[in-house]
Amino acid sequence: MPFPRRDIEAAGAGAGAGQDDSPAAKKGKPEAAGARPALTRTEAVAAASVLVLFLVGIFCVFRAAPRREFDQILRLPRSLADVRLLKDNLAVYARDYQANFILGYCSIYIFMQTFMIPGTIFMSLLAGALFGVVKGGILVVFTATAGASSCYFLSKLIGRPLVSWLWPEKLRYFQSEIGKRKEKLLNYMLFLRITPTLPNTFINMASPIVDIPFHIFFAATLIGLIPASYITVKVISSP
Repeated sequence: MPFPRRDIEAAGAGAGAGQDDSPAAKKGKPEAAGARPALTRTEAVAAASVLVLFLVGIFCVFRAAPRREFDQILRLPRSLADVRLLKDNLAVYARDYQANFILGYCSIYIFMQTFMIPGTIFMSLLAGALFGVVKGGILVVFTATAGASSCYFLSKLIGRPLVSWLWPEKLRYFQSEIGKRKEKLLNYMLFLRITPTLPNTFINMASPIVDIPFHIFFAATLIGLIPASYITVKVISSP
């Protein structure tokens, strides 16, 4: 028995009612897994501006530094052997021009941390090799905290699509755990910094997205990085 025409039209209208293709509805949908992150023009310009400011700042720092033996010291260590070789080349330079060297070191470390460039572990080893456990440890904790804070604010500006693309499962897990621990958020963030539960790069990028206040992020980073920084600089510290 055929259905009446009006019944078929009503059924079609009911099925279409559950599918809202309006821009508002699409905006609320999560990004598909594997989809590339989409930055708005404003976000892309802001990110490019931050990158340019960092590069110009680093360039100015090195232009103002004494130029003796630059060809031997302007290289990033990528292994322990590189760190030991670089230590020999840098030891005299760092001693004679300590303020210039520390300023350049901090600039590079913070830049690498902000833009998630691998190699900060070797920068930390280099600090221990040149300045010893105490001075090197303080320098590493300061630069690592400053770099993590810079990454936090950069992610707050443009990081949501990137983090959702790179770590969708981790982001959902992190957000659910933060929701359960609103009353003891500092303790949880300290736990994450001290243990390898989540990568530090992910924590830096995801924290502003899940609404972790900056003062809690900063305190947990500053305190939580001390044990790892001590161990790192101790590996190759100067006597």
